[in-house]
Amino acid sequence: MCGRFALYFPDELLAEIFGLPELPGLIHRYNIAPTQAAAVVRSSGKTHKLDLLRWGLVPSWAKEISGGNRMINARNESLPDKPAFRNAVRFRRCVVPASGFYEWKPEGSHKVPYYIRLSDGAPMGFAGIWEAWKTHEGSFLETFAILTTSANPLIATIHDRMPVILHPDAYALWLDKDVSNPKQLQSLYLPYPADLLTLHPVSTLVNSPRNDHPACIEPEPS
Repeated sequence: MCGRFALYFPDELLAEIFGLPELPGLIHRYNIAPTQAAAVVRSSGKTHKLDLLRWGLVPSWAKEISGGNRMINARNESLPDKPAFRNAVRFRRCVVPASGFYEWKPEGSHKVPYYIRLSDGAPMGFAGIWEAWKTHEGSFLETFAILTTSANPLIATIHDRMPVILHPDAYALWLDKDVSNPKQLQSLYLPYPADLLTLHPVSTLVNSPRNDHPACIEPEPS
């Protein structure tokens, strides 16, 4: 599962890593939560573009926006069969840039939040899917979900699921609009190698979306 994440890298680095022709001009975020706007990278012809979409996928056929509150993640195993996901994974894929993500580990009667990032400090790119939902006023709202897979041995100490983290050399395939056969994407859903990730416990400040500052990612004193 992925219920919170952060994105605070310099614009220049994000433009380089995700092939953006222009600097994104993003505000640093340390506690991005469902229903909030977050950056996603999509294909735009021969280039990539970065847009802000609402986190929580609302299918085009949904009657109300509230359904998206529950679909912040999409299990890779259910993509071909679930009506809310099967067309999006074929035609509407995106990469969700992140500096790291949070997961909560049950310990006794409470849960301890952990922050997970790449060991080398580089940006992550989650596999995502998006949809456009027509509002009752007639405008369109674009929303997205983050794909999840089974946890690698490191994340399994906290949770049994983790986001699908794409290797940078897989971005082009994931964003390729000419690839519409889900079977061509199966190899991308493997859990990211445990030895390339690191994690540490953080403050329960992250439990509230109102807290969105660097203290959310700082290691909690042992």
